[in-house]
Amino acid sequence: MLKISEIESANHIVTLRLEGQVVGPWVAQLRNSCDNVLNEGRPLRLQFGEVEFLDQNGVVLMSNLQSRGVALVDCSPFVAEQLKATTNFT
Repeated sequence: MLKISEIESANHIVTLRLEGQVVGPWVAQLRNSCDNVLNEGRPLRLQFGEVEFLDQNGVVLMSNLQSRGVALVDCSPFVAEQLKATTNFT
């Protein structure tokens, strides 16, 4: 399960707070949420403090989003390692 909460800061950056796992059907759900913000031309960051795990598709999505200027913040050491270890595969 993945919970996505939108937080808009005073400087118009949209932060999506993620809780749970970025796996399976929730990867597409997160992609759609991010695309909605990015297609409006608004800056986006993803807060990963409560993300427990990403599957391979989730990691690929994060790589794609980073290439589009999305900031990933507050990653746990485990998630940071997942992202770092699999960047070479994308």
